[in-house]
Amino acid sequence: MNSRYNSKKLTTSPCQNSSTILAAVALQDHLSRNLSLVDPLRQTHLNRRAPKAKPKKVNAVVDSRLRKPTKKTDKTEEEKEFVLDAKPHQLSLAQKLGIVESPEQPLSDDQWKKAKEKSNRRDDSKQPCVICKEDFGLVQQVLLSCSHVFHRNCLQAFERFTGKKTCPMCRKETYQTRVIYEGAREHRQKSAVLIQAYWRGYVVRSWYTELRKTVPPKDPKLRKKFYEKKLQSITDRILNSYDTRVDDFLSEIDRSVAASRDVFRHFEESSMRDITDDEWQVIQLKAVQRGHTECPICIMPLESTGLCTVSSQTTSHIRKTILLSCSHVYHLTCLNAFEELSLGEKKVCPVCRSGYQKLLI
Repeated sequence: MNSRYNSKKLTTSPCQNSSTILAAVALQDHLSRNLSLVDPLRQTHLNRRAPKAKPKKVNAVVDSRLRKPTKKTDKTEEEKEFVLDAKPHQLSLAQKLGIVESPEQPLSDDQWKKAKEKSNRRDDSKQPCVICKEDFGLVQQVLLSCSHVFHRNCLQAFERFTGKKTCPMCRKETYQTRVIYEGAREHRQKSAVLIQAYWRGYVVRSWYTELRKTVPPKDPKLRKKFYEKKLQSITDRILNSYDTRVDDFLSEIDRSVAASRDVFRHFEESSMRDITDDEWQVIQLKAVQRGHTECPICIMPLESTGLCTVSSQTTSHIRKTILLSCSHVYHLTCLNAFEELSLGEKKVCPVCRSGYQKLLI
């Protein structure tokens, strides 16, 4: 009996001892990792000097002032989602054996996809941030493992303020964070829709204003105003296109007045001196060439100037004619009557309004 008992004891005790020893070693390894104890066999020499870095060679660069080609960044690379949490340490032997509770493992891509779909079903990215109450816009946003969305800066400020890592919405602890771009996409879509709405409104308003300028309305009052505006615009356009040149017009008047004064001065000077017989002949020839056969005052024929033929029946009613220095011819009686009616004013020719000398023909 004793031999049997000893044989059973020898067969069962090594297994129990090995499991106990394995558990003790695993627990010791877990405690050493948590307490950050360093294995003395793996300790590196602290006195070892770091190798000196070699100086880099600097090549001379000539500035050609040419525009350097910029690298084109892909939109998918800019909006690439990534996890902010650091990778967890490798599980210790105690955690693998189940002696110590293992920490929460990072979510897989499928789990993150389900969390984002759950958030999108609630339209969290379309709503303002819960912490700052502002739209996400192009600011970086984070998705928590509990499917709630916040600004990255707002969440970090909330964690610093509270001193612990809990979700501001559901109060879940030890959450994981992942950067997403759903709010930026929604903001770009809203901006594009708003720009298109403003542009289409501008196009429609421009088309309507042009339509109102060309097509008259049916209401009589509005039609009357339409044609009044049309007529006013036409007159304004004509006035704007017409160049009056008032200065040139006034200068032309001044030149004509000066020329008239020179002419009158010339006649006055000529009337002051006596005209010779040769000059009277030239003046008479000029009057004959003009071909006027009637007196400008009484509109009756001139008889004795040789300008008309006198018949034998009218010889008893011949009127004397007189030639002026301006080459105009009148009846003597008509000119005397005109001079009497001038009431002492300066004697001027009734036709050319210039001073004169007389010669009885």
